[in-house]
Amino acid sequence: MDVKVCGITTYEELQALPGLGVRYAGFIFYPPSPRQAQRFGLQPEAVRRFREPLYKVGVFVNASYAHIRQTVDEWGLDAVQLHGHESPWECEQLLPHVDVIKAFRFVENDHVLWTIKDYFSCTDLLLLDTGVPLPRAERDAALASGATARRFSWNRLRGLDIPKPFILSGGIGPGDADYVRQFARESVAGNLAAVDLCSRFERVPGLKDAALVRRFLAALREQ
Repeated sequence: MDVKVCGITTYEELQALPGLGVRYAGFIFYPPSPRQAQRFGLQPEAVRRFREPLYKVGVFVNASYAHIRQTVDEWGLDAVQLHGHESPWECEQLLPHVDVIKAFRFVENDHVLWTIKDYFSCTDLLLLDTGVPLPRAERDAALASGATARRFSWNRLRGLDIPKPFILSGGIGPGDADYVRQFARESVAGNLAAVDLCSRFERVPGLKDAALVRRFLAALREQ
């Protein structure tokens, strides 16, 4: 199983990822987020010219098609992760130009398969995350940070057949390697492509702690 580290904001963080064995690097292009890609000086030219084996993912929230395409070109992105209310049609428009990951945030009683079924044919990957149980306007404001640090109730996925590669997210922390390995043995994890690490691996909002990531990966890969 691969690992995605989301919310990269410095070139030093980016450089460290391949050596840690990380497959996906996430860059957030949503100005209200404390993990916005340029918050600590990261420049698009540096990311575009970065040639180490790393899959570069841009995270967007209800952004326009034109803005996404421009950002993909400026930053040399391999994929976009759509974290807002994007429709299947909006995903489909991007698919000829870049890999598309559609993120879903689930709150209690949301029907997982019913929510994601219309996106099977217009995406390359899905990302399953936890939501915030608030009215929609308040929920959108709370999600503006780019990460809730709330653990996704993975138990609700047990027994489901998800016929699309997916990334598992939702408050994964440094001590959760055993929990992740246990989930990976479930039948529903047949198409599990990666796990997503974000806010719980930071020294301060927006700055990742490489030592925490390294320890988590070592524990995750224990036999």
